[in-house]
Amino acid sequence: MPDFDWKEKYKDKITTAAEAMKLIKSGDHIFIGTACAQPQHLVSALMEHSSHIYDAHIVHLLTMGSAPYADEKYREKFKMNSFFIADNVRDSLSKGVGDYTPMFLSEIPAEFESGRIPLDVALISVTPPDVNGLCSLSVSVDIVKSAAANAKFVIAQVNSRMPRIFGDSFIHVNSIDCLVPYDQDVFEITVPQPDDVLNRIGENIARLVEDGSTIECGIGRIPQALAESLKDKKDLGIHTEMFSDWIIDLIECGAITCAKKNVNHGKIVASFCMGTRRLYEYINNNPFFEFYPTEYVNDTYVIAQHEKMVAINVGLEIDLTGQVCADSLGYRFYSGIGGQVDFIRGAARSRGGKAIIAMPSTARAGQVSRIVPHLTEGAGVVTTRGDVHYVVTEYGTAYLHGKSIRERVLDLINIAHPKFRTGLIQAAKAQKYVYADQIELDWSKVRYPAELEHYDTLRDGAEIFFRPVKPNDEEELSEMLYSLSEKSVQTRYMAHTMTFPHKDVQQLTNIDYQQDIAIVGVVPGPSGEEQIVAMAQYFLDPKTLAAEVAFVVHDEWQQKGMGTYLLDYITKVAKQRGVKTFYAKVLPGNKAMLAIFHNSGYKVNTSFDGEVYNISYELTDKAG
Repeated sequence: MPDFDWKEKYKDKITTAAEAMKLIKSGDHIFIGTACAQPQHLVSALMEHSSHIYDAHIVHLLTMGSAPYADEKYREKFKMNSFFIADNVRDSLSKGVGDYTPMFLSEIPAEFESGRIPLDVALISVTPPDVNGLCSLSVSVDIVKSAAANAKFVIAQVNSRMPRIFGDSFIHVNSIDCLVPYDQDVFEITVPQPDDVLNRIGENIARLVEDGSTIECGIGRIPQALAESLKDKKDLGIHTEMFSDWIIDLIECGAITCAKKNVNHGKIVASFCMGTRRLYEYINNNPFFEFYPTEYVNDTYVIAQHEKMVAINVGLEIDLTGQVCADSLGYRFYSGIGGQVDFIRGAARSRGGKAIIAMPSTARAGQVSRIVPHLTEGAGVVTTRGDVHYVVTEYGTAYLHGKSIRERVLDLINIAHPKFRTGLIQAAKAQKYVYADQIELDWSKVRYPAELEHYDTLRDGAEIFFRPVKPNDEEELSEMLYSLSEKSVQTRYMAHTMTFPHKDVQQLTNIDYQQDIAIVGVVPGPSGEEQIVAMAQYFLDPKTLAAEVAFVVHDEWQQKGMGTYLLDYITKVAKQRGVKTFYAKVLPGNKAMLAIFHNSGYKVNTSFDGEVYNISYELTDKAG
C-alpha cells in the first residue's frame, strides 16, 4: 500500500503561517496550545504578521519556549490571560503586563463551551492526519481539545515530529480551518536531579503508597525523587494530569503495570506530558498510554472512582492551621491553581485514597520556613484547611484531616525544619493554638534520631514500624494509654486507676533523645494515619549510666512477641549510647514481663521486696 499523501488529499486546507494569520482580527481572543505542544512556528508568525492586529487577547494554560506576546513592546497589540504562570510569562505578569485567571483546571473547558471565555482562533499543534483524517493533539490534549472545539477558527501547525498518542486525543481534519505544515523538534524539558532533601521527601511519600495504588504526580524534582523510591512497588497505576520522563523507569522496572486499575484498566491516563526526546519517542504510537481532555482526567468524580488513588501535589507554604498556598508568593502570582484541588478532592473520596501536599521544609536556601504561623500577606489559599489530608516534608509526614487546630499545629511543627520549630511553637502559643504549658524543646541541641526508625515483623506476621517518639505523638499515646485494660494499667503503672493528663503525657513525648529514649511501635490507623500500639522507654542517670527501663503494649498486641522485640531493640540502642545498666520494677503477677527479662540473654539479678521484683542487669554481661 503506497504511503498516504495527506498533503495532496487536503491541499485545499494547506496554507502558510503568514496567510493563516490573516484570519485573525483586532480584538480577537486567540488560544495558544499548551506546554511543549505550543505551536512555536505559528506564534512566531503571529508576531511577525501582526501589523493589522490590535487589542487581541491571548489565552493559554501554560506554554514552554518563548512568549513574545507578553513583551512590553506588544502591549497595544496583545493582552495576555493565563490560567497558569510559567517561567516565560512570570516576569511580565509581575510588571502588570497581562492577567492571571485562577481556576480549577477541570472547570476551564466549561468556560470555553459556555462562551464566558470566548475564543475566536485556536493556534494548535497536531500530527499529520492519518488515512481516516484524524490528527493527534500529541503531547497536550488537556484544554486544547475543548479550545479547538469552541473556537471559530482553528489553525494547526502540522508537525511530523510530534508523537502520536492514543485515547480521546484526536481532532478530525475537517474541524481544522488551516493546515500549516512545519516540522520542529518538540520542546524538551529536562528536570534537574533531586538533592538529598527531595530524596527524603520522596522516601516519605513512598511510605504512603501501597501496592496497587493509582498515582497522580506531575513534573519537577519531587516526582523525580519519588520515582526513585517507588521502584520496589507492585502494580502501580497512573491517572494524572501530566507526567515526565520519570514514568519510563517505573514502567521498565515493573512497578507500573496498571493491572489493578479499576478505571481505564491497563492504561496510563494523562492529559499532557512534558519531557525529553526519550519520553516522546517512548510514548509515540504506544497503546499503553492514553491521553484524555482535562474535563475527564481532572473530573473529581472520575478520580474518586480509582481505588487507592494517591494524589501528590506541591505547595509553596502552609500555615499552622493547614491552609496551603500554591500559586503566589505574597502578592506576586507565581504559578497557578492547576489541578491540585481537583486531585486532592478526588483522592480524598477514593476508597483507600490519599491526598498529599509535599514541599521542602524551607525556601530561599534555608532562610525561611515554608511552614508558617500565618500565610504571607497577599498569599492566596489554593487548598483549604478542610481539604488537606497529608503534608510531607523531608522531616516526615503530618496527617491533618479530622484533627483539631492544636493537633494540626503540633503535627506540622514536627515536620518543620528544626531551626524554626521554637519560633513556630511560640507563635502558636501567642495565638492560643496550643496549651500555654506546651513544652518547648531546644531544637538547636535536640536531634531526632531517624536512624533508629525500623520496620520489623512480629511472630504472627504483623508488620510494625518502630521509631523514636515525637512531640506530636501526645494525642495518639494518650489514646493508647486510656484504652489499656485495668490489668495492663496495673502491671505497668502499679495502680488500679490512673489518668493520663496533658501535663504528664507530654513529658513522655518531648524528650532530648540523649538522656532519655522512647521507642514506639506504630501501625496504620483507620484512615491510614499512625496508631501507637506499644512503647519502650529508658530514663538515664548520667552520673551512674544506669537507666530505668519500662514497657507498655496495647492489650490487642500482647502475646505477639512485641515486648521481647522492644527490649532487644532498646537494649541495642542503650549499648550504642554507653548505658551500662538496666533496671526495672515488675509486679509478681506480671509473669510475661518477668519472662521477657529472664529470657533476654543477660545475667539478670532479681530481688523481691515483698511488693515488687527489682530487676537489674549489666548490658555488658551477656549470659554464657
